[in-house]
Amino acid sequence: MARDADIAKRAFDIIFSYTVLVFGFPLFLILGLIVKLSSKGPVLFKQVRIGEKKKPFVFYKFRTMYMNNNHDLHKEYVKELITSNKKAGNAYKIEKDPRVTPIGRFLRRTSLDELPQFFNVLKGDMSVIGPRPPIPYELRYYKDWHFQRLETKPGITGLWQVSGRTLLPFDEMVRLDIEYSKKRSFALDLYILIKTIPAIIAGKGAY
Repeated sequence: MARDADIAKRAFDIIFSYTVLVFGFPLFLILGLIVKLSSKGPVLFKQVRIGEKKKPFVFYKFRTMYMNNNHDLHKEYVKELITSNKKAGNAYKIEKDPRVTPIGRFLRRTSLDELPQFFNVLKGDMSVIGPRPPIPYELRYYKDWHFQRLETKPGITGLWQVSGRTLLPFDEMVRLDIEYSKKRSFALDLYILIKTIPAIIAGKGAY
């Protein structure tokens, strides 16, 4: 991707994210209040994720889980997902996860829990469009070619999300991330952004 295209992508990220954060501010307040009143714990969930060129960063979401959870359940799920190349799995969400609050299930199904990631975009850790950023312990199960997905800045939504979301095997998800990395352009980003809206409304593969 040419330098001019990189600059244009960054400019779009800033303008789009700033617009969402400004006009969505009342929604952020409402969702934050609902999360706070629905269960004990902070409004925002913060987690270290791996970004472009394996650089770690702090990732934001609205909290959707009860506090003080044992994450071994998710670690085992991720191991099985990647090593067995299972279908119908998301590297970050388990179907009918007992750790998730009732409000959290709604936020996940509607993808409203992802909204704070626009702060990550403004900080430059993420882009609006790109591969999803993995959790550090995922990387221990990666095949060598899987790491190619880390050559691009991670995004809030991406090619595999609009191609089947959690209904794709892990290897196919990675192949789509790599395909995006090689073909990325403003036109492709716009296509993915437009396709994201009906994918969210349908809630297909979202947990």
